[in-house]
Amino acid sequence: MPVVNRIADFATEMTAWRRKLHSMPEIGFDCHETAGFIAARLREFGVDEIHEGIATSGLVALIRGQGDGPVIGLRADMDALPMNEETGLPHASGNKGAMHACGHDGHTTMLLGAAKYLAETRNFAGTVALIFQPAEEGGAGAGVMVEEGLMDRFGIGQIFALHNEPGLPVGHFRTAPGPIMAAVDDFTITVTGKGGHGAMPQDATDPVVAACGIVTAIQTIVSRNHDARQDLVISVTQIHTGSADNVIPATAWINGTVRSFDKGVQGMVMRRMREICEGQAMAYSVRADLDYNLGYPATVNDAGKAGFAAQVAGEVGLASDPDSPRAMGAEDFSFMLEARPGAYLFLGNGETAGVHHPAYDFNDDTAPYGASFFARLVERAQPAQG
Repeated sequence: MPVVNRIADFATEMTAWRRKLHSMPEIGFDCHETAGFIAARLREFGVDEIHEGIATSGLVALIRGQGDGPVIGLRADMDALPMNEETGLPHASGNKGAMHACGHDGHTTMLLGAAKYLAETRNFAGTVALIFQPAEEGGAGAGVMVEEGLMDRFGIGQIFALHNEPGLPVGHFRTAPGPIMAAVDDFTITVTGKGGHGAMPQDATDPVVAACGIVTAIQTIVSRNHDARQDLVISVTQIHTGSADNVIPATAWINGTVRSFDKGVQGMVMRRMREICEGQAMAYSVRADLDYNLGYPATVNDAGKAGFAAQVAGEVGLASDPDSPRAMGAEDFSFMLEARPGAYLFLGNGETAGVHHPAYDFNDDTAPYGASFFARLVERAQPAQG
C-alpha cells in the first residue's frame, strides 16, 4: 500500500477516532465537544501550540519542524448536517437531528492522523498549522476564521484541504488547476399583488400569474444572456403562495440557487434578475422585490499548488488525476483560497452512499491515504535541511 508506513500502523486507532466523532455530531459553529476531542488528541501527540475558540469553536494547532521556514496550512472541517441518520451502525449519531453525512468526521480524522505522524517525526522545515474549522455547511466558518485574522496571526503562506468523494475508488485523488467548485448564491423574489375572490379576478391583482411569468423569464438568462462556453446554473427550486382554491392570494414567493465560476457572469445574473423583476412587475401590475444573497465564492486552486499537490497525491495514492472536471457544488474553503494560494483535492470514498444522504458513512479505509497525503505534502513543500 503506498500510504506512509507509520500512518498505516495506527490506522485502527484512526478508525476509533473517526467513529467516536461520527457518534457525536455537532452543527454549525457549535462544535465545542468535537473541538474538545480534537484538542485532547493533539495534546497527546505533543503538538507545540493549540489555539482554541477561533470562529467560536474552531482551533489551530502548530507543529514546528527542523529550523526556520515558512508556515503551511492544512484544513479540515468538523461540523455535521441537520438531518437524521439511517445507517443503523453501532457508531451512528447519538444526537437526534444531527449527522455526519458529508464525511467531516473523516476529514478531521485524516488531519489528526497527519498531526500524530508530523509531531513524531518533524521531518520538515518551518511550521505546519493544522486548522479545524466549524460551520462549513452553510455558515461560512472558513470566511469567519479568515476575517478573524487566521492567515496573518499564524503566518500561513499556503493552504490545502481534502474532501472525500463517494464513487471515486479508495486511494484515488483528483483535483484541477483554477476553478474546481462553483460560487453559490441564493435568491428570494417577493411578488406582491392584491388578493381577492377566485371567481372575480378583475377585482384582484394576481401575484400567482406574475410569479409564473417571472420564473419563465428567469430561464432565459442561461439560454439567451449567457455565453454557453462558461458554466452557469440557475435553478428555481421553490414557489410558495395561496391558501385555498377560491382565493387569489396577495403575495407569492420564488426561491432558487445560482452557481457560477466567473464574477462577470455572476454580475450579469444579478443585473438580469433585477431587470426581469422590474419588467415583469410592470407587465402584471404587481410589485416584485429581489433579495439576492451572495454566498460562497468559487473555489479556485492556484495552478502551481494544484499541480504540486497532485504529484504528492500520486506518491501516496493509487492514482491521481491533476486535471479533473470542475463541479457545480460549493465549498467555503474558497474563502481561504482567496486569502492564500493553495489547492483543494477530492479523495475517493469508494462505492458508498452519496454525501448528504441519510445512509452515508465515511469509509475508514480512506483515512490512511488522506493522512499520508497531508503528511507527505508538508515534507515535500518544506523539506528539512541537512
